Amino acid sequence: MTVNHAGVLKKEYFLSYLNLIKISRNCTIEQAKEITMELFFHQNNEEYGSQTYQRFKEAYHELRDKLNK
Repeated sequence: MTVNHAGVLKKEYFLSYLNLIKISRNCTIEQAKEITMELFFHQNNEEYGSQTYQRFKEAYHELRDKLNK
């Protein structure tokens, strides 16, 4: 997925991104989160700014809560 460094990425982007990682790698949502932190954020929460990281966390929590029901 191409990333535009100029704007804040939305929660919906990360919902799709995390689901793609989870399905394509056949892993848990927790593993998808770790993979995203490594490949997307390069282990740096501020890589794309605090608002983008906040949207990522919101997406992760939404998916985690949905899967744990």
